[in-house]
Amino acid sequence: MSAPSAFGATTLDAGEITEHLRNGHVPPSNSARDPRGFASAAIEYDYDLPSGGSANYYLCVPFHAWSGTPGAAMGPGAEMYTTLALDATRIFWESKLDKFQVQLPPSAQPVINTIRSNLAYIFINRDGPGIQPGSRSYERSWMRDGALTSTAMLELGINDEVREYIDWYAKYQFPNGKIPCVVDTRGGDPVNEHDSHGEFIFAIMQYFNFTHDTTWLRDKWENISQTVHYIQSLRAERKTDVYKNGTPEQKACFGLVPESISHEGYSAKAMHSYWDDFFILRGLKDATTIAGILKKEKERREFQLERDDFKKDLYASMRLAMTTKGIDYIPGCVELGDFDATSTTIGINPVNELGSIPEPQLHNTFDRYYEYFTRRRNNSVDWKDYTPYENRVIGSFVYLGEKKRAHEAMNYFMYDRRPAAWNHWAEVVHRDPSTPKYIGDMPHTWVGSDFIRSVRAMFVYEREQDHALVVGAGIADEWLEDTSGVSVRSLPTYYGPVSYTMKKTGNKVSVSIDGPLRMPSGKIVLASPLDKKVSSARMNGKRTAFNRKKELVIAKLPASIEITY
Repeated sequence: MSAPSAFGATTLDAGEITEHLRNGHVPPSNSARDPRGFASAAIEYDYDLPSGGSANYYLCVPFHAWSGTPGAAMGPGAEMYTTLALDATRIFWESKLDKFQVQLPPSAQPVINTIRSNLAYIFINRDGPGIQPGSRSYERSWMRDGALTSTAMLELGINDEVREYIDWYAKYQFPNGKIPCVVDTRGGDPVNEHDSHGEFIFAIMQYFNFTHDTTWLRDKWENISQTVHYIQSLRAERKTDVYKNGTPEQKACFGLVPESISHEGYSAKAMHSYWDDFFILRGLKDATTIAGILKKEKERREFQLERDDFKKDLYASMRLAMTTKGIDYIPGCVELGDFDATSTTIGINPVNELGSIPEPQLHNTFDRYYEYFTRRRNNSVDWKDYTPYENRVIGSFVYLGEKKRAHEAMNYFMYDRRPAAWNHWAEVVHRDPSTPKYIGDMPHTWVGSDFIRSVRAMFVYEREQDHALVVGAGIADEWLEDTSGVSVRSLPTYYGPVSYTMKKTGNKVSVSIDGPLRMPSGKIVLASPLDKKVSSARMNGKRTAFNRKKELVIAKLPASIEITY
């Protein structure tokens, strides 16, 4: 847009452009066309600046055929156009990233900055309506990460783009009801990855949970119904006599969906993955709920029976697999008895089966993970790399009531943002950052969305088991040691935006909760802000008490609570 002093272009055969620049001039030709795609060019600006002076040059790279504004050699108009474009860009990002406000002490504010940055990267990686985990290695749209990334977006107040994604993806459903695992420029991929069916229904339900758009939900009913019937057909393949009366391993597959490669660890050989089955259960639970919302009573009863039957078979399978393999943790799949806490974590959230997943094996799983995590963090065990999908365990520890472990994990993963100031992760983190090996995409926004969902649970989460809204379950004690305390404003939930503040003075913590919330049936539950014994508590001036779970039930807003430790 600012007219250059000189311009020159060249093809690779005519000599590399660096040769021209090394000799102090641009190529002599003002155009170049290279059939191999290696044309290059240089723009030259001559200037002479006094000490403390400045000069601005404005450039636009349209990438495609272009006409209109901006144009070449705009003169003074270039600065005006750039200022307006920059302002419009700033307004766009503020409208997306500033829908909520969380203020933490200065030492912890990078956590919130990382959430905002990863939300921005989700938009950057997005192609049209397609949500993608990357723009290089992962230039495709999966239902797997799309459903979880959609949830992260909804939790931060982004609704329209999620609706566009689901509407677009639904068009690629196969005639038999199958949901493709991935969609790209070739259309829906027919590869069998059986988590996608449950994830699709889950994504629809999540959008409804945050928007309560019954008209849109009704429009998706046929897609949901067809998906459930496809799930039923998959289960029928594992309800034959072979699986009912066969070997222990075959019996452990009874009633599940068939093996697949949705879990990348099983890409060499498909397995009966509990990752798939957890999401199938999530889909059946949501389909039953949706049928009830839409008053489809016949289908609601059918889906409820399917849900309950599948849940029974799922946990019977887990128990048999653990017995057969002689293990005391939740396995990743039937065949291997493999340890995979990063996969098992989805059973806690978003599938919300805490209390139903076999115990003590579930707690054993995360105790074992934490033991290895600690040794890796301390470099007392040899390790080469890991995938930051482990960000999911931050949330798992919050749901399990292990706040201290949640913060240890979060702080560790925050350290491995590379570059740190860019607030993102690659798909693979190597112990030695200079390791010349695969890193996937960076930023990898499925990893980023896992971080968003996990950290959001520290401030608020919806507890399916008792339909309660849990506030403050992951607030760190040290956050409250700072005089500024913690402030949350307009953080979206299923029931509307919630706002609250927490401040500590001496041995007391004052909490104020408000917001235009519809009170959930399980009420609002305040987790004790400090990991100490509560001496007494008052709510709106009246004495009250925390229960044995260190939770205070709040039935009315606004609420002002004073807790003495």
